[in-house]
Formats: sequence, C-alpha cells, structure tokens
Amino acid sequence: MNLEQYCAYLELFNARDYDGVLSHLHHDAEIVFAGMALRGHQAVRDFYAFFHAHVDETISLNRFLGNDDMVALEGTVRLEARRDLTAEMLAAKGLERLVALKQGDVVEMRQFIHYHLTEGRFSGAECAVLEPVGKVITSVPA
Repeated sequence: MNLEQYCAYLELFNARDYDGVLSHLHHDAEIVFAGMALRGHQAVRDFYAFFHAHVDETISLNRFLGNDDMVALEGTVRLEARRDLTAEMLAAKGLERLVALKQGDVVEMRQFIHYHLTEGRFSGAECAVLEPVGKVITSVPA
C-alpha cells in the first residue's frame, strides 16, 4: 500500500464512511487497541457506530511507511466528546479500558499503528499510544 492509497482510506475513516472503511478491511480483520480486539466487519462497525455517536475522532498522518505486506505509521488521534461518554456506558459495552469523556473534552494523542495486508486489504491492525513524558533523564549516576 502506498501513501496515496492510505490517505484515501484515512479520508473515509475521518468522514465516518463505514462502508468505505470496511471495503479496505479483509473480511476477518482484527484491530487491536486498548487491551481489546475487534474481529470482523460487524465488530468494527458496531464499535465505531457506538463510539462516534459520542466522540468526533480524526486521525492526522505524521509519518508513513508501506509496501505490499504492511503499513506502519505515526499519527495524531484527536478525540472531541460531543456528548458525555461515561464509565458506565463504556463498561456496559465491555470497553472498560477506554477513558470516559465529558461533552466538550478534547484529547490528542500520538499513536503508532501497524497494519498487515492480505490481498491488498487490512487483515490486522495493532495500535499503540505513547504516554506523555513525565520525566527526562539526561544521565544516570554510576
């Protein structure tokens, strides 16, 4: 997959075009993030229909590497809560590891995403979020 092809996919994701997004996913694709896995088209559709009913999510691409087998990228994910998304609501969906947001909350995070490709479509995605640096060490005492 090249940069132009990935940007076309990302445009669909940011526009909430779920049919377009799913057309880029292999039928049994697995997306792993926040300690859980979404497996298959229906699980992906159900998750994002729920999540995006509460939160506007956009991904901006910072760095990209791709070939016929995989894509690796660094991006910035921006979440803006349009409605409250409570811990109870998340727990009811089995999404306890996601952070509750109040309407108006904005979160931006750097995310690393590694995709595997099968037959030109995403067959797997693993997402990792880097925690903000809390301490900088310039030397370690002997």
